[in-house]
Amino acid sequence: MKKLISIAAAGILLLGLAGCAAGGDTPAAGGSSEPKAVGDLVVGFAQVGAESGWRTANTKDVQAAFADAGIELKFSDAQQKQENQIKAIRSYIQQGVDYIAFSPVVETGWDAVLNEAKAAGIPVILTDRAVDSKDTSLYVSFLGSDFIEEGKKAGEWAVEEFADADSVKVVQLEGTTGAAPAIDRAEGFAEVVGKDDKFETVASQTGDFTRAGGLQVMEALLKSNPDIDLVYAHNDDMGLGAIEAIEAAGLVPGVDIKIVTVDAVKDGMQALADGKINFIVECSPLLGAQLVDIVKTLNDGGTVEPRIVTEETTFTKEQAIEALPDRQY
Repeated sequence: MKKLISIAAAGILLLGLAGCAAGGDTPAAGGSSEPKAVGDLVVGFAQVGAESGWRTANTKDVQAAFADAGIELKFSDAQQKQENQIKAIRSYIQQGVDYIAFSPVVETGWDAVLNEAKAAGIPVILTDRAVDSKDTSLYVSFLGSDFIEEGKKAGEWAVEEFADADSVKVVQLEGTTGAAPAIDRAEGFAEVVGKDDKFETVASQTGDFTRAGGLQVMEALLKSNPDIDLVYAHNDDMGLGAIEAIEAAGLVPGVDIKIVTVDAVKDGMQALADGKINFIVECSPLLGAQLVDIVKTLNDGGTVEPRIVTEETTFTKEQAIEALPDRQY
């Protein structure tokens, strides 16, 4: 009987300990309710790829910002494949990183892996691109540009530039199919120029955000649409590829065919300064410092805005010439 009483008492004690473990504060990322020392933090960053000058600048800036902050950054390059990003995120979950940041290749198809991160107690931060999910609890914040607004700015310039024209034939070089910037930049541009009947989009094809893609698509479109007035490229690199195709066809980019692009990377700005591109809407890749700030705030137990929009501008030829000497990317 004494043995039975001792076993029962031990059982009650164990239940009490289990109850204490289940209650109280919810553990922070990394398994502790107390903030970690910044130098002990580990962040997994799943990048889209290296498809453009913008993306390369973005990667370098993020890596430099975390190095300066003394935070370990695990990096993966998805090579523009969603399955590679999902694999990288799952690897970060298994490694028990404190935070996961990634720029989604496409908008859809993330709920399963992000639920896995949520179940593991690892906060997820979206950078540059959004996901299309009804469950906004799957990520703590989205840091990046307003792509619809970028498209609107490009459209507003086009409307002003062609104010005296009777008709305007437009070719659109789209970004990666299904990617947030491609969807939103097209939407914003169409919303503005769609109000003016003289604008006609005669072709719209993906160049996958690459210079080679822009060149290839533009070569084909020039053959099927010889009377193009305006090229709207969703990024500078595709616009630079289009310039090569236009010049190869014996035409003058920026004169015979006007070009408006998004990004403002150094090569694009140089083409703008040279008059080969007519207008650029900025989309800054320098998100590293803000991403570090988000991680530090969360680690300290603070909260961040669910949507953080970067501040950006636009550039004309004259503004590009002035900005180029100090351009960081």
